[in-house]
Amino acid sequence: MKAIARVLMATGLMVTATAASAHAGHDAGSGFASGLLHPMQGLDHLLAMASIGFWSVRQSSTLKNSTPLFVIGGMILGAGIAWGGFSLPGLEAGIALSVLLAGILIATMAKPPTVVGGTLVAVFMVFHGFAHATEMPAGAALVAYLAGFSIATLALTFVGRGLGALMQRTDNRFARVLGGVVAATGALLAAA
Repeated sequence: MKAIARVLMATGLMVTATAASAHAGHDAGSGFASGLLHPMQGLDHLLAMASIGFWSVRQSSTLKNSTPLFVIGGMILGAGIAWGGFSLPGLEAGIALSVLLAGILIATMAKPPTVVGGTLVAVFMVFHGFAHATEMPAGAALVAYLAGFSIATLALTFVGRGLGALMQRTDNRFARVLGGVVAATGALLAAA
């Protein structure tokens, strides 16, 4: 019963986070602090990163153990694309789609091969990393900002993993419902 209460509380906290914040205008300081806070300021980022962590718990040990590397690798690649002066078409749609697909992966209990799962995670995170990089406050130290959002991203991913591990002990229907809620939220973000 305690596990279910924790799941409901964590879900409530994720759902009550602010709306999508991959947009200009939410400067929370500069450098490390701003990078640390950016992923926490949008429902889209929170759900994508936590959902990927949640989903990874039920994967093969290779994919489960390498998911944090795929997450950070995709984030840094996306940031590098942005800081390199390149564009990423469909940024907002890509972010919303990452939430939608992460929810579907959870709801269906999908277990793709490691290469496919790792590629999906990395591609999802490229969009998020690009958005984070374009939101770096003027004058912020690039390395400090990158370190901040990398730590926040890993923290959210590991929170999702912890929740996933807790829910592994419960009926799979709870995880499927949670995945459905995440997917529906992703669909709403895509439609907005």
